[in-house]
Amino acid sequence: MIDTSPSLVIVEDDPAFARTLRRSFERRGYRVCHVASPEDLAAIMAEQDFDYAVVDLKLGNASGLTCVQMLHAADPGMRIVVLTGFASIATAVEAIKLGASHYLAKPANTDDIEEAFGRDQGDPTVPLEGRKSSIKTVEWEYIHATLVECDFNISETARRLGMHRRTLARKLEKRQLR
Repeated sequence: MIDTSPSLVIVEDDPAFARTLRRSFERRGYRVCHVASPEDLAAIMAEQDFDYAVVDLKLGNASGLTCVQMLHAADPGMRIVVLTGFASIATAVEAIKLGASHYLAKPANTDDIEEAFGRDQGDPTVPLEGRKSSIKTVEWEYIHATLVECDFNISETARRLGMHRRTLARKLEKRQLR
C-alpha cells in the first residue's frame, strides 16, 4: 500500500522546537523527518523526496539559506518555509530568491506554517507600515545582511564591518539569530 500522506522535512538545530513541530505535524497526518544541518539534509535527500520543508535560518554555524537552495534545486515545486527569530529584509529577500515559498518570524506555530504552505501568491492588501526604522533596527539589518554575505562567519563579518570580533559577538548575543 502506498502512503499518500504529505512528507515534510524539518531542518532545525533546536531539538526541543523540532520535536514540538514534528509531533504537531504528525498529528496532522504528515510524514516527518528531522535534520539539524545542511550535511544531514543532503544525506536524507539522497534517500527520499519531500513535499514540504521548514528550515531554520540559523543552524549553529551554518546558514539555512544553503538548505533552501539545496531543497529548491532538488524540487522546484516544493513548498519551503523559512523560520527565524530575528527576521531581516536581507535574509527574507535571499530566502525567496533561493526558492523559499514563505518566510516567518519565530515564534510561529504549525497553523502559521501550514497556512504559509498553502499561499501561492503574495497579498497586495498587506498594510504598509508608515513607521520609520530606528537606528538600532537599521544597524541590525546591516549587520545581518553582512552576516548573510559572509555565510554567518563572525570573523569575516566583523572585518567587513570594521569592528572587533568580540564587539560583534556581544551585539549578536543581544539579538540572537534563532
